[in-house]
Amino acid sequence: MHHSKKLINSVEHCVDDALNGLVAWNVGMQLVEGYRIVVRSDLDNIKGKVAVLSGGGSGHEPTHAGYVGAGMLSGCIAGDVFTSPPTGNISAAIRAMARAGAAGVLLIFNNYTGDQLNFGLALEEMKIERISVEMITVGDDCAFTTQRKTGRRGLCGAILMLKIAGAMSEMGMSLDEIVLKLKSTLSKVGTLGICLSPCSVPGSKPTFNLEMDELELGMGIHGEIGIERIKIMSADEIIQKMIDHMTNPTNESHLRIQAGDHIVLIVNNLGGLSCLELNIVAGSAIKYLESKQVFIERAYVGSYTTSLEMGGTSLSMMHVDPELLKLLDMPTSAPGWANVSRRNLVRKCRTLSVPHLEPDHRDTPPGSGPFVDKVRSILDMVCTTLLQMEEELNELDREAGDGDCGSTHVRAAHAIKNLLASDAIPGYGHQILLCLGRLIRDHMGGTSGALYSIALMAAAPNVKNNNKPSAWALALDSAIGALKRYGGAEPGDRTMLDALCAAADELRKVSDEDGNELKVLAEAVQKAKAGSEATKDMIAKAGRASYISSAQLTRPDPGAVACAAILKCILTALEGSNPEDQA
Repeated sequence: MHHSKKLINSVEHCVDDALNGLVAWNVGMQLVEGYRIVVRSDLDNIKGKVAVLSGGGSGHEPTHAGYVGAGMLSGCIAGDVFTSPPTGNISAAIRAMARAGAAGVLLIFNNYTGDQLNFGLALEEMKIERISVEMITVGDDCAFTTQRKTGRRGLCGAILMLKIAGAMSEMGMSLDEIVLKLKSTLSKVGTLGICLSPCSVPGSKPTFNLEMDELELGMGIHGEIGIERIKIMSADEIIQKMIDHMTNPTNESHLRIQAGDHIVLIVNNLGGLSCLELNIVAGSAIKYLESKQVFIERAYVGSYTTSLEMGGTSLSMMHVDPELLKLLDMPTSAPGWANVSRRNLVRKCRTLSVPHLEPDHRDTPPGSGPFVDKVRSILDMVCTTLLQMEEELNELDREAGDGDCGSTHVRAAHAIKNLLASDAIPGYGHQILLCLGRLIRDHMGGTSGALYSIALMAAAPNVKNNNKPSAWALALDSAIGALKRYGGAEPGDRTMLDALCAAADELRKVSDEDGNELKVLAEAVQKAKAGSEATKDMIAKAGRASYISSAQLTRPDPGAVACAAILKCILTALEGSNPEDQA
C-alpha cells in the first residue's frame, strides 16, 4: 500500500505548521521561539502557582497542546509525530515556567519508554539547577491481561489527570498536594481502545493492515498491537465486549467497577470515526453501564486523544467523588476540553412524550351523494393508472434521477386505495384536497410526495365555499404558484410544471354558465400531454435531473408524464359519470 494522502505542506514541517496553526486560532496560547513549546499567553497568572506541563509525540491532537490554558496546562512540549520530545525542549519549558515565577513544576506524561527517558533526564537536570520539579506517569490501558515490565500504556485517561492538576494549581494548591492527589487517583482510571482502520504517519505507509471485516481490540494509540483481532459485529456487542474486558477481575490491568459506583466516562474518537458512529458508541456505552447500575456523573464525548486518522474509539472510565467532580467541573480556557454540562446523567429523562401533536382530522364526517361518487371514481382510476405506470415511470427516472418515481407514485396509490376502502371520503372539495394532501405527505415520500402535498394544500382554500368549475381552475393556479415558490422551478425547466401549466392555461377558459367544463378539460388534458412530451427536448434546470448533463436526457420527464396521466384520469372518470352533471 502507498502512503495515504495528507493535507500538509511538507512532512518535515507538519508538526511546526500544526502548532503554528493551533496558536494562530487560540488567543490563550503562544509558542516559545526556537522550540516546540506551547505556553499560556497569560504567564503572569502562573506566578506563585504550580506550573503543570505535559507533552509527548504529536499526532494525538488535541493532546497535548489543545489542553494549554487557564485551569489546565501551563505549557506543553511537542515531539515529532508519535515521537517523544527531546530532553533539551523539556528542560527549556521547565526553565520558562521557573522564570515566570512558578511555585514548582509538575510534569505529567504518558507511560512510554521514550517519554520516561526524556522527561526523567530533564527532571534530573533541573534538580541540579535547584528547580522544584515532580513527575507523574499515567498508565491507564486496560488491554493486557498480564503485567508487563514496562507497565501500562498511557491513553486517553491521562487528560483527566491534566484537568485535575490544572484545577488544583488554579486554586493555589502546593506541588506536594497535587502530586498526592494524582497518585491516589491514578488507580481509579482505565481505558480500552478498539480500532477499525489504521493510521499512517505523514510520508509513510499505514502502520498495519486490517481486513474489511475485522477490528482490533486493545489497540495502542500509535498502532501498537492490541490483544486480539475479532470479526466486526454490532456496535452494542463491541462496546459490551470492551467494557466486560475492562472490568473483568481476571484481567490484571482491569478497573474494578460494580453496581452503585460513580464514574465519569470518556467516549473518545481516535481520529477517523464519523461523529454519527461516535454518538452510537456513546449511547451504547451509557446504556450498558446503566444496566449494570453504574452512576455516570459526566460523559465526555469527542476527540480527546487521537491517533492521526485511525478509525476507532476508546472508552475511559474513572471513579469519582464530589471533590474530583468539582475539579473536573472547574472552568478552563483550553480549547480541547469540551464544555460539558456540570450535571450528572443519572435518571435523566431522555424522551419527551407529547400526545396529540397532529391536529385531529377525524371530525370530518364522510360525505355521500353524486359529488363524492365522482371523487371516488376519479381516485379509483388514478390508483389503477399509477399502478400500471410504475415500471414506465421508474424507467424514465433512471435516466434523470434515482429510478424510483414509479415506486413513489405507487406508494401514493396504495394510500389512496386504503382511503377508498375506508369509506372516509369527506363531502366537500376543500376537505378532500386537504385529506389527500395529508395522506400523500404521510405515505408517498420523496420529492414528489412533498410537491403534491404542497400543491393540494395550496389548492384547497379556493374551493372552500365554491364548487364551481372556475374555482377548481383557480385551485390549479394556486397549486402551481406554490410549486414554483417552493420547488424553484418554472415552465420550461423540465419538471411536472410543464404538464400542469399547459393545462392551467387552457382551464382558465372555463366559464360557470355554459357547462363547457368537460370540453375545456379535454383540451387541457391534450395540452398537458403535449407539455409532458415536450420535456424530452428541454434542458433540466430544476430538480435532481438538473445535475445531469442534458446530452444524457433524451426522454420526457417522469413527473410531467405522471401529472398528464392524472389529469387524463380525471377527465375519463368525469366523462364516465352523468354528462349532464356540473363538474
